[in-house]
Amino acid sequence: MAQVSALPRQHQHDPLRELGIVALNGMFDEMDALGVLQHAATQILPGDMAIVSSFGADSAVLLHLVSEVDKNMPIYFLETGKHFTETLAYVETLKQRLGLTNVIPIYPSSEDLARFDPDGTLWETDPDSCCHIRKTEPLEPITEQFGGWVTGRKRYQTAERGVLPHFELTSDDRIKINPLAYFSDADVAAYKAEHDLPEHPLYAHGYKSIGCAPCTSAVGEGEDPRAGRWRGFNKRECGIHFDFNGAIASPMQANKRTIFKDGTFKPDPFKEWTDETDPAAARYVHIPLTVFVEHREAFLKTQHPLGLLVSPGERIEDVEADLDRFSSIAVNFPAFTDGRGYSTARLSRERYKFAGEIRAVGDVLADQIPLMRRCGIDSFVVTHEPTRKALSEGRLAEVDIFYQPTGAAEIPVGTRPYLRRAG
Repeated sequence: MAQVSALPRQHQHDPLRELGIVALNGMFDEMDALGVLQHAATQILPGDMAIVSSFGADSAVLLHLVSEVDKNMPIYFLETGKHFTETLAYVETLKQRLGLTNVIPIYPSSEDLARFDPDGTLWETDPDSCCHIRKTEPLEPITEQFGGWVTGRKRYQTAERGVLPHFELTSDDRIKINPLAYFSDADVAAYKAEHDLPEHPLYAHGYKSIGCAPCTSAVGEGEDPRAGRWRGFNKRECGIHFDFNGAIASPMQANKRTIFKDGTFKPDPFKEWTDETDPAAARYVHIPLTVFVEHREAFLKTQHPLGLLVSPGERIEDVEADLDRFSSIAVNFPAFTDGRGYSTARLSRERYKFAGEIRAVGDVLADQIPLMRRCGIDSFVVTHEPTRKALSEGRLAEVDIFYQPTGAAEIPVGTRPYLRRAG
């Protein structure tokens, strides 16, 4: 029987431990999750092991295994302050259903939040730092108290986890246990059914991997279960997990940031429409207006976020009744001299009261942006480098004199407001 002794609090690298981990990974059948957890709790790290659980879509399986081994095993839940309300309710559901007696919430430092994320929007521009403040920093002093801990990670979830073993040796010579490493999505579903485990309330709505609410979206058929995490970023892990050779997940790198919104360039979760897109499975795309009209019923059935693309010559009036279905309207400006998009934006905002994002796409240049803003456009997809630089440096001209007002508050030059009729 391979033995790996519990670690002292002062860790020193021991090359022989790596061989012990290799031996451990050869001891168990791929699907022997209960055996892996029992051996870890009783033979490898008795009294020196904790669980880290997100209480997400698949957490019930791991927590059921924990309840079979030791209902009082410490289970740490990162209470980031950004969870879905459904997740918080699910914590209580599983505690009661499985008889778990030692679920411990971990909170981020109030000082760190006040200093680095005072308005709670850090996730929009720097999700790595948000995860660090709300997850990594609070968890590190907890895990340092233990010789190892248990996760619910699985190989099938992402390509990065495709080589995940049952046992990992971290870079500081502690042990990470992944009892469900070889479980497939079908295995997870079968286990839930066999033990009549309650589902996370959001699972039925397409949320296959559930983290903090701002950074989690539903996924579609054929997507990685974690594709809905941090859409728009080249980011797959929150930073608390190590890969199979002990290296921490690579730092997040944002995709090319081309959308300017709320005063900064941000990652764009929306992808370009292609003719191969299945209307029933569409998500995070701007659908050309004519395509939406042709396949309206199929698009309306999907629960995923959708956008609408309106090009010159297309009438926003034709989809007035469905505008609330869209989270974003993209107004196409194919050429600097084509101004029809301004009317589309004004109709959407002023007549149809569209409250979501309206973005300008196409030939978007610095001189246009102040005019676009006056018409209700609040986001700009910009590839023109001089315009990008002007936006980044806040060097756009403002329009102070105009002849055609927008909204109800503007008064054009040359008029005498005191002579205007009321109403």
